Amino acid sequence: MKSKVINIREVVQQAMTTGYLTIAAEEQLRRLLTTKYGFEDFKAFMKLQQAAMEGQVRQESRELARQKQLSRHLRAS
Repeated sequence: MKSKVINIREVVQQAMTTGYLTIAAEEQLRRLLTTKYGFEDFKAFMKLQQAAMEGQVRQESRELARQKQLSRHLRAS
């Protein structure tokens, strides 16, 4: 079975709809950004960046990093 090719806009749309960017989606974006993509994909990625900075989209990787840092801090206390 052939897997469906997904583009940056689709990954962004999913994150914007759910308000959450998973680690898997971040990895997929990294891969997609290393390939040739169009201006619409670029605009979508910039929209996602803005939404993340404004707190409209949470990032799983950042949440896990914060939890790890908090855990270390609490153990050191």
